[in-house]
Amino acid sequence: MTLLVTGAAGFIGRAVCERLLASGQEVIGVDVFNAYYDPALKEARAATLTPHKGFKMVRMDIADTDAMAALVKNSGADCVIHLAAQAGVRHSIDNPFAYAHSNLTGHLSVLEACRHAPRLNHLIYASSSSVYGDRPLNGQGFSEHDPAIAPASLYAATKRSCELMSASYAHLYDLPQSGLRFFTVYGPWGRPDMAYYSFTREIMAGRPISVFGQGQMARDFTYVDDIVDGILGLIPCPPPGKGAERHQVYNIGDSQPVGLLKMIEILEQAIGIPAKKIFTDMQAGDVTATFADISKIAAVTGYRPTTPLEVGLPRFVEWYRHYTPDA
Repeated sequence: MTLLVTGAAGFIGRAVCERLLASGQEVIGVDVFNAYYDPALKEARAATLTPHKGFKMVRMDIADTDAMAALVKNSGADCVIHLAAQAGVRHSIDNPFAYAHSNLTGHLSVLEACRHAPRLNHLIYASSSSVYGDRPLNGQGFSEHDPAIAPASLYAATKRSCELMSASYAHLYDLPQSGLRFFTVYGPWGRPDMAYYSFTREIMAGRPISVFGQGQMARDFTYVDDIVDGILGLIPCPPPGKGAERHQVYNIGDSQPVGLLKMIEILEQAIGIPAKKIFTDMQAGDVTATFADISKIAAVTGYRPTTPLEVGLPRFVEWYRHYTPDA
């Protein structure tokens, strides 16, 4: 099987490519290596993939519609795993057009390329739990049946827009697609703008950390290996039926919301240094809490996360010390 993975030098993309290559698949990676955060981290991720037989990295912008169409067509890919996007809720406030380019034009470019691909039987793409907006927890996880009509950030609005575009392409062209609503992914090779990563950096440097939302926020932290399990489990499961039925969205999360202060406590224990905390209000675009109902994907693939935060965060800290030896 040949798979094409966009965002291959990204956090989740690298992990997906590595697992696919380890299982003997041929993988074509696509990434633009932009400077949203230090490109050196992206280069280091890519360097873990290039030694693998059967891997090819293509450096290009997915929003280049002609180049994307030619790549997908000529690759002979059976499945496209589309993970490339402009990430970051807060960054979208200051740089909105970057999100229109990468997330809207980029997603449309991938859709057009896939509908003309001769062998493609499944497009799997990244969405986000942010599409649910800022909702109080009621003891039950967010369900795919819940309305997603009040995005709290432009980033969330673009991800919901991608889902709607995909729904239209399924209706028009019978293009089989699975959209994945990720819930706060963390782990080795992660993104430096994520709280657990920046907290680790600041705690090790002896600097205070800003605890937003007065520490009252909660997240459904999901270890990256569990996310990869969910993605790979869906590859042989394109949605059946015709038209609109051929597009489905799935939550992928740990299904165990953890308070921000609890996460910091686990991080302090793993690092061996207490954090200096500055409590402050929530930032624009943030949501109070997230919590995934994963019953839908579990019914299709048997998906069950296996890595609690008490195990996953120390693994990240160990990786961070190795990757940043002067920390």
